[in-house]
Amino acid sequence: MRYDFLIIGSGITGTMIARELSKYDAKTIVLEKENDAANHATSANSAIIHSGYDPDPGSLKAKLNVEGNLLYDVLEKELDIPLYNNGAFMVAHDKDEEGLLQRYYERAKTNGVPGVEILDQQQARALEKNLADDVTKVLNLPSTKVTYPWEVAIAALENAVDNGVSFAKNKQVVSITADNEGYTVKTEDGTTYHTRYVINAAGAYTEKIAKMIEKKVPYHITPRKGEYMILDRRVAGFIQRTLYPTPDEKGKGILMVPQYHGNILIGPNSEHQASLDDVSTSKGGLKIVKEGALKLAKNIPFHKNIRTFSGVRASSSHKDFYIKESLEHSGFIHVAGIDSPGLTAAPAIAKYVVDTIIRPKETLIDNKTFNPCRKAITLYDDMSAEEKSVAFQSDARYGNLVCKCERVTEGDIVRHIHRSVNADSVKAVKKRSRAGAGLCQGGYCEHQVIKILAREFGKTPLEINYFSDQSNILKNETKVKK
Repeated sequence: MRYDFLIIGSGITGTMIARELSKYDAKTIVLEKENDAANHATSANSAIIHSGYDPDPGSLKAKLNVEGNLLYDVLEKELDIPLYNNGAFMVAHDKDEEGLLQRYYERAKTNGVPGVEILDQQQARALEKNLADDVTKVLNLPSTKVTYPWEVAIAALENAVDNGVSFAKNKQVVSITADNEGYTVKTEDGTTYHTRYVINAAGAYTEKIAKMIEKKVPYHITPRKGEYMILDRRVAGFIQRTLYPTPDEKGKGILMVPQYHGNILIGPNSEHQASLDDVSTSKGGLKIVKEGALKLAKNIPFHKNIRTFSGVRASSSHKDFYIKESLEHSGFIHVAGIDSPGLTAAPAIAKYVVDTIIRPKETLIDNKTFNPCRKAITLYDDMSAEEKSVAFQSDARYGNLVCKCERVTEGDIVRHIHRSVNADSVKAVKKRSRAGAGLCQGGYCEHQVIKILAREFGKTPLEINYFSDQSNILKNETKVKK
């Protein structure tokens, strides 16, 4: 089949672009090299919807950050996504850092960030009792929000698919060639796609993809790894707001981020590396994360840590977002260098790609059946007593509690498995339902999730993946009758 638009990458940027294009009568497909959407940077970042205090005034990052922040209020209603409007403090410890607060206050005002103000020590501590003792002033950023990036990306992709977009996973692009009618894109499994436009939203892989078609790529991607730790949700309330240090040359620094479900996310450090795929953690890296957090708050319950992880950010030599059509090939669109505030800017990036690059060249006809709304699944534990009764009567599997930590039932998991962008791995189920996201990190429920997946997809437990394709957890049966 020939497509009008082919998007490479199903992270937050690619899925938002897919949703934006689903508003129009066009054939669009998203190709993803992994076994699920939002498996890399979108699942391993700070999860903050930034206010817009940081980007250089006049930059694309500044413009799309502030616009994107506002669009999340719309997405919360349309896509039924989790959004925690908790605000943020940037903290200062001395006169030099107080000077930086003033600088970022003025930058925030220039960028159009609402409600910013500088608070003294007494005012700040009245709002956040666990601030570090040596904090002297804070920059209050009330429009800062927090979400779960992978849930937003999956919601956007589900909405796009429901409105006619195609999604193909386990499709690693290996070649792109220009032809008279556009482009021929081939994937590792031998599939060939024909399309008029290619939108390169491949995150850390954007430069690698661009080299398949461009003689000279106008940017260079340097992978930057950041390590994190997650505190159990029983620490909810320890801090209310996201806490930032004053930024340095490496970025926004090590943060403390209260999460929608009560966890606290701490990190990241920032280390350049050669590998696009190395997401290991290290004792030294996590030590830096702890030390950075202690500059923000006191009495941090590090003993409540339930998980560590890292993610790779796509830092670009261009410094700003690079969102432009190729100078060599009409219809090849670079969406590159989408590091922080990429999550925040994503819905605005999608509009920018369509309205600024595509629309001047194309007559886009409205999709008359476009529905902007997608309803999330309400977990059984969050239902009212009446709703629980109706749900259980319709499906007795709601009576089987699979994940004790997050109170997720078999009925919840089955519903998440069979959405329009299905979940056929353990990690995919975790990303959608939170089964395995709690204190035991799947120690109690993972084997049950594997059995449920096997049953629902007509496979054996040996065939079920944990994360990517061919990441089977089980190798062979041990309790077999001879």
